Amino acid sequence: MVRLIDSEGEQLGIVSIEDALRKAAEASMDLVEVAPNSDPPVCRIMDYGKYKYQQAKKAQEAKKKQSQTQVKEIKMRPKIADHDFSFKMRKVLDFLADKDRVKVTVQFRGREIAYAESGRELLRRVAEEAQEVGQVEGTPKLEGRFMIMILAPK
Repeated sequence: MVRLIDSEGEQLGIVSIEDALRKAAEASMDLVEVAPNSDPPVCRIMDYGKYKYQQAKKAQEAKKKQSQTQVKEIKMRPKIADHDFSFKMRKVLDFLADKDRVKVTVQFRGREIAYAESGRELLRRVAEEAQEVGQVEGTPKLEGRFMIMILAPK
């Protein structure tokens, strides 16, 4: 026994499964179970192919309207020249203007790791210059030979 709903949304009451299948065949449509956990289960007479197509269209429209943020990465060295720093800062500001998150990485090589404070100072300088369009998501962290800081757009 199932509760049957026709293609217009009208309830036809509680009928046997055979009767429901027969009515669906007469309407040349499909019998779809919409609420299997209710007592009795609810079935609907509908064109299932058309229903799946409409659901796919709705999902596609919803996906089109959502915006995705990406994490862009900028790598620097602790002894970066001023011109190189300004060039990389321009890229950071462009990424933040495009509403992307930016992962700023300072890479230490050889014995530079002993002067980790110079890397922290460099990241602080990046944060200061980007404070108008972005904000620091986490304090700089040292992970192996890399010091990492993430900036998020405001």
